[in-house]
Amino acid sequence: MTGATLATLAGLGAFHGLNPAMGWLLATARGLQERRRAALLAALPPIAVGHLASVAVVAALVTATRSVTASRALAVAGGVLLVGYGLWRLLSERHFRWAGMRLSAGQLVAWSFLMSSAHGAGLMLLPVLLAGPAPAGGPHAGHLAAAPAGALPGLAAAGVHTVAMLAVATVLALVVYEVLGVGVLRRAWFNVDRLWAGVLVAAGVVTLIGAS
Repeated sequence: MTGATLATLAGLGAFHGLNPAMGWLLATARGLQERRRAALLAALPPIAVGHLASVAVVAALVTATRSVTASRALAVAGGVLLVGYGLWRLLSERHFRWAGMRLSAGQLVAWSFLMSSAHGAGLMLLPVLLAGPAPAGGPHAGHLAAAPAGALPGLAAAGVHTVAMLAVATVLALVVYEVLGVGVLRRAWFNVDRLWAGVLVAAGVVTLIGAS
């Protein structure tokens, strides 16, 4: 991966880390509920694992199955999916409900996986993944035999993305816990989910332009 690719993946991870729906708000609430910073910190790794699993599924499939001949078709399909999903989230009146605060580590992983998947977290990496070189091996690179090796770049991309997401989420959760308190969210709330949906639409448009 080039430096620009790493920076883009880290930037997208940081953006997801800012989104309270990706888990920092849940971790902060756990810390405040139990009145222990350790409870907050203990909630973050399982949340990151669930997010990583959700993103890795999309990233691995994209990088493992793409062939030279299929790259453009996959880019178009991914761009349409990004734009469609982003518009649906922008126009939807539905809101995801928070789960209960008393969750085990395994339940936190499952919750994070489902929440990240429901928010289409892996979709935002499509423009980055499709911009990279196709797997080696010519027109047959997308065959099943090449899939395990072809999935490695996608898994690495998901790892870089998730590390940045966890770092930002940890800092934000600690700042809110130590300085601001959850009450600040009632006074200065910003709808990050809407911004995220708009970025999805923009990413889809960029993907479609690149595939044309």
